[in-house]
Amino acid sequence: MIDWDDIRYFLAVARGGSVRAAGAQLGVNHSTVLRRIAQLEERLGAQMFEKLPSGYRLTAAGEEVLELANQMEASSHQLETRVFGRDQSVRGLLRVTLAPPLATHLLMPDFADFARLHPDIEMEILSSGELANLTNREADVAIRVVYDRKTLPLNLHGLKGAEVFGSVYMSRDRLAAWRAGAPDPIRWIVISVHGIPEWASAGEVRTTGVPFRTTDAEAQIVAVRQGLGITTLPCFVGDADPVLVRVPGTDLHMYGTLWLLTQGETRKTKRVRLFTEFISRRLAAYAPLLTGLSVSRD
Repeated sequence: MIDWDDIRYFLAVARGGSVRAAGAQLGVNHSTVLRRIAQLEERLGAQMFEKLPSGYRLTAAGEEVLELANQMEASSHQLETRVFGRDQSVRGLLRVTLAPPLATHLLMPDFADFARLHPDIEMEILSSGELANLTNREADVAIRVVYDRKTLPLNLHGLKGAEVFGSVYMSRDRLAAWRAGAPDPIRWIVISVHGIPEWASAGEVRTTGVPFRTTDAEAQIVAVRQGLGITTLPCFVGDADPVLVRVPGTDLHMYGTLWLLTQGETRKTKRVRLFTEFISRRLAAYAPLLTGLSVSRD
């Protein structure tokens, strides 16, 4: 009998084109992927992949297995969503995936309110740079900023929210010192992997060419609060922080549109419906903050 887990590993390699990519997707090391593929090939009595310098390419047998594997995956997802769709209990696990700034600087108080209203629902907030996959049942609800609606998977049900804008910020004290002619250099504060966005400018403030780099958004925010310089932030972060102010002469920049996403029949479960109705009302109230219209420019 073929193990469905072996098929999952096979699909990951076929789609990722390499053992390393498959391992990263599945959260395992490459030796585990190789062992699973070898196990599947032994059971089927055929080689699934041809190893090339550019990666792994399906053999003729692998192409045949891929077609059937896709059908197995679709049937598995259909079975799961139908079973979950019948679950109308307000008990159980509710998993929400979203980017860390949305969780930390905007929605955590609302998640706490929802948890107090429904104490029998076990909430799991998946806030990381890698958003969980709804189709694979890694989460029940996704809150995402999407620049192009066409990039949304067709199988997801979406509630469209406000547009999300960002701007350039510095600390109020540092701005006051700059206006008073303080000689201290003002530096760009950037997350190392991103650098200074193309849309960002220093506005009326003259900056040094030497940036101050951090590895994460929270360190970036602390650095700008300390008066080290200027940085780009979503308006719902920068405008809500009493220590920060928009840099004079800078413009707003649209990051994308906020979407509240659910998948298949999972969205019909009572706890998912209760959550999406609750959080969509809260998000609507946040529209002025998300669009950067909650404050006038300093």
